[in-house]
Amino acid sequence: MKQFTLVLVGIALTGTPALQAQERIVPEGMQRVYDNFHYAPIVKVGNTLYLSGVVAGDEDPEQQFESVFRNLDRVLQAAGSSLADVVDMTTFHVKMREHVQTFMMVKDRFMKEPYPAWTAIGVETLFSERSLVEIRVVAILSD
Repeated sequence: MKQFTLVLVGIALTGTPALQAQERIVPEGMQRVYDNFHYAPIVKVGNTLYLSGVVAGDEDPEQQFESVFRNLDRVLQAAGSSLADVVDMTTFHVKMREHVQTFMMVKDRFMKEPYPAWTAIGVETLFSERSLVEIRVVAILSD
């Protein structure tokens, strides 16, 4: 029994992202972000993409949310992916109650079935002061 348990632990550990090869992907036009703020827009581990938060700063909430999803899609495309590959989405909202209906309307224009898991979190402020939302996602590359 102990030997069987050790084998399972060994299998579980070799499958963890920390032990797999990792690749940093910096889309065109984002090298300055990587150099100045010291974070990778995308980390690829196996066939899984982990995207850092994406924002926009347009004044009108609907336009801003559309820009964020377009930016998100552009970043995903740089890694050979798309919004269709997103399996998990976390959104951080300033004034969430005020803008959630508009956000959901825009989200539904970009995110189609099968829908990803989604967690929405209300926050007081974001790093970019003009931003109302920041979106981070996990995507699985299609074969």
